[in-house]
Amino acid sequence: MAKKPGTNPKGEFAFFNVVYDDDSQRSNRRVPAELLGGLDGDEPARAFIMAQDREIAEKSGRPALEIKRIERVGAKKK
Repeated sequence: MAKKPGTNPKGEFAFFNVVYDDDSQRSNRRVPAELLGGLDGDEPARAFIMAQDREIAEKSGRPALEIKRIERVGAKKK
């Protein structure tokens, strides 16, 4: 059964755009918000996304790509 609109808690996930070494990009990768913040800032997101990429690579039989940079969606550029 479908949920009513607006019943999902806001702020549960942070979204990141990921750029790989071959300059390909994946948009809106979800990372649990509870991993972020503190002294490390967004650095735990990189580890979480790398773990997701390894899992995907194992299932697909292709090697995982190296991450060049990650950017939080909606964050202001410095």
